[in-house]
Amino acid sequence: MLLTGRISPLTDCRMASTEANNADGMLALSTMASPALKNRKYSPIILEEQEKNTLDVKKIAVKRLKKCCSCTPTRAKDFFVDFFPAIRWFPKYKWKEWILGDIMSGLLVGILLVPQSIAYSLLAGQEPIYGLYTSFFACIIYFLMGTSKHISVGIFGVLCLMIGQVVDRELQLAGFDIYDDGNSTSQSEMFNQSAGLCGRSCFAIRIGSTLTFMAGVYQVAMGIFQVGFISVYLSDSLLSGFATGASFTILTSQVKYLLGISIPRAHGPGSLVKTWVYIFKNIHTTNICDLVTSLVCLLVLVPLKEINECYKSKLKVPIPGELLVVVLATLVSHYGHLSTKFNSTIAGNIPTGFMAPAPPDWSLIPRIAADALPISIIGFAITVSLSEMFAKKHGYLVRANQEMFAIGTCNIIPAFFHCFTTSAALAKSLVKESTGCRTQFSSIVTALVLLLVLLVIAPLFYSLQKCVLGVITIVNLRGALRKFIELPRMWKVSKVDTVIWFVTMLSSALVSTELGLLIGVSFSVICVIARTQVPRAALLGHLEGTEIYEDVGRYKNLQNLSGVKIFRFEAPLYYANKEFFKKYLYKQTGVNPTLIIVARKKAERKIIREMKQKATVNSCTSVKTEVTVQLSKQEFEFHTVIIDFSVIQFLDMAGIATVKEVYKDYKQIGIQVLLSNCNASVIDSLHNGGYFENGDIHTLVFYSVHDAVMFASNVRQKNGDWEANNFC
Repeated sequence: MLLTGRISPLTDCRMASTEANNADGMLALSTMASPALKNRKYSPIILEEQEKNTLDVKKIAVKRLKKCCSCTPTRAKDFFVDFFPAIRWFPKYKWKEWILGDIMSGLLVGILLVPQSIAYSLLAGQEPIYGLYTSFFACIIYFLMGTSKHISVGIFGVLCLMIGQVVDRELQLAGFDIYDDGNSTSQSEMFNQSAGLCGRSCFAIRIGSTLTFMAGVYQVAMGIFQVGFISVYLSDSLLSGFATGASFTILTSQVKYLLGISIPRAHGPGSLVKTWVYIFKNIHTTNICDLVTSLVCLLVLVPLKEINECYKSKLKVPIPGELLVVVLATLVSHYGHLSTKFNSTIAGNIPTGFMAPAPPDWSLIPRIAADALPISIIGFAITVSLSEMFAKKHGYLVRANQEMFAIGTCNIIPAFFHCFTTSAALAKSLVKESTGCRTQFSSIVTALVLLLVLLVIAPLFYSLQKCVLGVITIVNLRGALRKFIELPRMWKVSKVDTVIWFVTMLSSALVSTELGLLIGVSFSVICVIARTQVPRAALLGHLEGTEIYEDVGRYKNLQNLSGVKIFRFEAPLYYANKEFFKKYLYKQTGVNPTLIIVARKKAERKIIREMKQKATVNSCTSVKTEVTVQLSKQEFEFHTVIIDFSVIQFLDMAGIATVKEVYKDYKQIGIQVLLSNCNASVIDSLHNGGYFENGDIHTLVFYSVHDAVMFASNVRQKNGDWEANNFC
């Protein structure tokens, strides 16, 4: 296949409209004196395609199958080392350079994780001990399998909310009291679940661990089949909107703890509105002690968080506000006997040690399998996006597929140890990075802090009020809720992304978290389709003295060429936008060949009827020929239409048919159609679709807009037909 063009000194460095960018401002280019286009001679460039090697599909498939199925000691070793990256980097650990930063960051993240693990357990509908278990196992497993050096894997608020909704639904279906939110689980009941003593708390963790197991299975399966591309459909604006919408639901779910009231958790679409209805119906039962405690904790925590944010460059370590509040609140509650005097709800017994492992409840899988899918996708997407963000910042690589395996294993194995779903968390990852973390060895330090709490310190939190945990959860939503401040900038950068953010946020908050995610993804895809279905289309003008052609509606000092119309369509041409393509092509050029052809036929029939009345039957043929010649003499202000294909990435069958139809219709009224800047894929599609049966490819497709213009300038119209002049 050959392409045509014109040799000039500028051909190698300046190619038609692809050189001109669409940035704001004036298109400033030098205007050197040049001869008129009509005086230039056109000479083509002939590009000959390289011969394509025939691929032996069977041979390639057999070779790859042998490679995948072969097992040698070296291959087995590489697979094992790739699956556990710590084996590769830990022997090379630079103890003198890295150990201090890892210990410091690990201690601080551990201190932050203790109160947050207890607080987020309530959000997931679980006892506080299970949140500590979850964070402990996640730190160890990600140390062994993760490829990121900086992210902190553990409890994440949005996932806890999604788990809590499923747990409450299943508890209600199992017949448990939905108003029973107190901590009535004894240590003996927790540690004797296998003996058949399974109360509300026991069944809740069974649901949570089974849901976690299924989420982990999905993530590992996606890693095996390498379908991590699913996460590309979760754009930054979509994830941000989803997190903000879920934050409203999280905040609403914690209000009952701040007020000390007992209400059921609403389910299904509109759960946020239903919850506020429950709150206002029961607001007269507010516990004044819990309300005062919540306000005091807010007045302490929010300023501390702001200080950490404003002076993070000057503070060597952030102030552990959550830990200080938890310690002080526990002491006040214990020595003030707030639970007995004011009926304040407390965390209750938090046992020490570890519970015996237990398998997930297989009978629950049919009911919760669908709920685990969005949890697994969100967990993976958050983890990979944070991993890539820190890797880019610090100059190393992460393997997205290995991250899928790592986060999946962080869910599958802990599911047997009474844990719930984990993922990377932005706030703790930022703390980890800012305090000197160099490797995931800091996760081991964090795990040791959690182990100390699990074995020794946990029972000391017995008197901690649940309203304090609710305050901690709400204060940690500041980052997601602050996205509203960024909306003006987001709107200025991209209005479409801002609308996606709003739709996802509102649907996640007002409908439900799971449906909100689905609605956000669907709307995002619709926006992509809409942008290709109704794209920009422009008529191009020439910048004198250059080979640049740009949008006359956007830039000044562009000249319209005499006898030539240049049209650019800024999207792939396919079945959804083919009518839009024709509509705007005819509108921009000012000539609709279809209407002209129809009008000509009607006029022809009318004239023939009139002339038949005056002529004899034997002269009908000559009359028709005379009428056709007379009608074909209609003149237009241009003789050539050049379609710039530089932004058209591909054509489907409908797109090919549309281009052929446009060529045929314009040719019937004496106007030629030339194509320029076609990529290889478009040329192949046109060739396979029979477009070049209309004529020689040398006179149909050109290397650049300027080459097509040079060719058209050597063409003259004569009686509705066109012919090339001075063509070499």
